[in-house]
Amino acid sequence: MQRRNLIPLAFLALFMSTGCQHAASASAPADGVPQTPAPFATPPLLTGTPDVATLVARVKPSVVNITTVQEVRGRRGDAPDLGQLFPFLDPRQTPGMRRPPGGDDVTKQQALGSGFLVDAQGHVVTNAHVVDGADAVKVRLADDREFKAKVVGKDVRLDVAVLLLENAPNDLPVAALGQSEGTRVGEYVVAIGNPFGLGNTVTMGIVSAKGRTIGAGPYDDFIQTDASINPGNSGGPLFNLRGQVVGINTAINPQGKGIGFAIPIDALKQVYTELVATGHVSRGRLGVVIQGMDADLAKAVGLDHAHGALVEDVEPGSPAESAGVKAGDVVLAVDGQNVAHAEDLPRMVATHHPGVEVKLTVLHEKQTREVGVKLAALEDRSERAADSEIGPPSAPGAVSSSIGVAVSEQQDGQVVIERVAPNGPADGKLRPGDVIEEVNHQPVAGASDLSTKIRTAAADKPLLLRVRRGESSRYVAIARSAG
Repeated sequence: MQRRNLIPLAFLALFMSTGCQHAASASAPADGVPQTPAPFATPPLLTGTPDVATLVARVKPSVVNITTVQEVRGRRGDAPDLGQLFPFLDPRQTPGMRRPPGGDDVTKQQALGSGFLVDAQGHVVTNAHVVDGADAVKVRLADDREFKAKVVGKDVRLDVAVLLLENAPNDLPVAALGQSEGTRVGEYVVAIGNPFGLGNTVTMGIVSAKGRTIGAGPYDDFIQTDASINPGNSGGPLFNLRGQVVGINTAINPQGKGIGFAIPIDALKQVYTELVATGHVSRGRLGVVIQGMDADLAKAVGLDHAHGALVEDVEPGSPAESAGVKAGDVVLAVDGQNVAHAEDLPRMVATHHPGVEVKLTVLHEKQTREVGVKLAALEDRSERAADSEIGPPSAPGAVSSSIGVAVSEQQDGQVVIERVAPNGPADGKLRPGDVIEEVNHQPVAGASDLSTKIRTAAADKPLLLRVRRGESSRYVAIARSAG
């Protein structure tokens, strides 16, 4: 076996040597003296080509790797549920769990993330989920210096946290903060972080979109990028080609390649000073549940196009109720600034502190009015309960062919949807178990009353239904079919 292996290698070496000799003799000058080949030269950058290497050399020292340790206690022999420790959009790396010797019930869970230095005092910005529940935090600089760090402020809703290095030196490299508002779709961006524990990894892409809502919280407003982001990149900076941080890398879409999300740096600027000073952020609250608008809803409430935030429900005793805001109203502007999309309203209100009075422009029963609201303090509240089952009907179902649903009336007079006709007007908007509470802002008192209200409503506009699903209510606009 060794002989058969050596013969081809020897033959290949002989062939390569012969080829090199021929090549040398072919390029030798007439006097027969071989010349030393010129060394490879660095090619010049083409016009318009970004000099990413120089950019990275300048900004990389400000990027840090973050390691956190969390002690997880459980019954002897049990391992923690990783699915609970790491949510769906939590892009952290988990190298493994180490159980202390001696059968201790405490496991130490390690997680990795990224961050960046923002001032000479040693403050580091990262994601809140990177340090959530951490018992110890360690920060490693690009030059391999390591420091313990403490969490001085955390905003879970925005998913940002501020750390402070212990015994910080006076020669810290600091990142420059840019402006995400002026960042354009299509701009080149560079992400630097600690994916899978591979520190100081650099990836490049473009801004794919802005203002993305991904269901991560009440203040969804993400920059989407195709610069590669992986577990461990969380909290790291997204730079523009001027070397300024325009975003904080925070989430990935596991089902899609080249789809990552970053928190706009302008959002950090709004809360940074307060986080450092108090450790938390105070935000104002209206006390309303809202939903987005579509073309049918807009037409049903009297708007010429879909915009604003439709009020699903008003919390009893809230600032909104005190100001006269009603379910079914549409909030069109806050202090004169238009609400283009429903998800804009929570962000606009959150920029004000509790006790501040804001002026809302509200569409109420197709009439526009100005409403002054003194904001309350936003507090952590448990999420609404999951959809609940509705009891069996006490009366046989009646079919409304114009909207394509079969309903039944319960003993308490509630009108419950039993069936939704496939491909009918209500398909995809209503579902069995929904309770129809109103038609065009008029309460529904039984199945026959529902039929009357549907039959007598103006035929040239969609029906505006208020529907309760579980413990929450929402508005649905349905264009009726003929017949």
